[in-house]
Amino acid sequence: MNTIRRLIYREVLAAVLFVAAGFLALFFFFDFVEELPNVGRGVSPYRLTQALLYVTLLLPSHLYELLPIAVLIGTIFVMARLAQSSEYTILRTSGLGPGRALRTLLALGLAFTALTFAAGDYLAPAADKAAQLLRARFQGRISIGQTGAWLKERQQQSTYNVNVSSLAPDGSMQDVRLFQADDRGFLVSITVAPKASFQRGAWLLQGAEITRFQTRSTAPKVERSTTPQVRWATEITQEMVSVALLKPNRMSTLDLFNYIQHLEQNGQTSQRYEIEFWRKVFYPLSCLVMVVLALPFAYLHFRSGGITTYVFGGVLIGISFFLLNNVFGYVGNLRNWWPWLTAAAPGLLYSLLSLAAFSWLVLRR
Repeated sequence: MNTIRRLIYREVLAAVLFVAAGFLALFFFFDFVEELPNVGRGVSPYRLTQALLYVTLLLPSHLYELLPIAVLIGTIFVMARLAQSSEYTILRTSGLGPGRALRTLLALGLAFTALTFAAGDYLAPAADKAAQLLRARFQGRISIGQTGAWLKERQQQSTYNVNVSSLAPDGSMQDVRLFQADDRGFLVSITVAPKASFQRGAWLLQGAEITRFQTRSTAPKVERSTTPQVRWATEITQEMVSVALLKPNRMSTLDLFNYIQHLEQNGQTSQRYEIEFWRKVFYPLSCLVMVVLALPFAYLHFRSGGITTYVFGGVLIGISFFLLNNVFGYVGNLRNWWPWLTAAAPGLLYSLLSLAAFSWLVLRR
């Protein structure tokens, strides 16, 4: 059985690597063509080598997104080819029963699951942040939407609404505004700083202008002052500010979890980020769904003709899975479905369908 297992693993790994390399090359070409108009522009000259480096840093994100469908296409190709050449029939007579074949592919699927998790939780967030900072070095700064990033934090008797206009190439914040309100909801102070940097458990605001509103006294008044440096203690981290810059699905699972906790502690809605969190949890497991979807193709009996039709059918199945996954995410966000169920439902549905098809083919034959 070790020989059979090594044979299947070697063939599937080679096919998956080939498909993944083809997809990555295609996306690399598309990203590079899209980046070409920016060459020669910016604060400092944006050279072709920087554009190539920027596009290369996007590859881990593409790998994370494409690995499950590459697993599906590669495994379907191997299973259909073994069935076409009658090699799988020989393997079955050698002791490769349906249950053992399923366990063999699931073990391989677990390896792809671990790879997908590592790419999505470690490689992709770090590479994407490096790509954005590299681009900002030549564009001058990273703009965060039209009005900047807005965050909220409660501290004892005060509530702070924070606005960050953009991020500089060195990771510092530009055009920062802090709106402090008391327990009654009245505005207490406004702090404006052209630049701020992250410290451990605090922000360091440079050249801050502070406007204080005295509303509790019998004679309300406004006080203005300028301070070279202001240290504002906060739990808002650089990763939280980057949420508006990076897509939630490109954040690490831990960063998403911490950001959800921050939103809930400050009375803000977190439905969208909870769905993204559970999708980050379940997305690597889609590799297991893909290998289970591919296994029934080994039990299709055909001797003549190519296997292109079967591979194309598998591709359509994979595309439908990812479309349904996205649709469930949007609908779940609109209808306030349970986040974990919204993220897990497509995988569970397709797993049941593939297991039903596998059982039917085995029992029929």
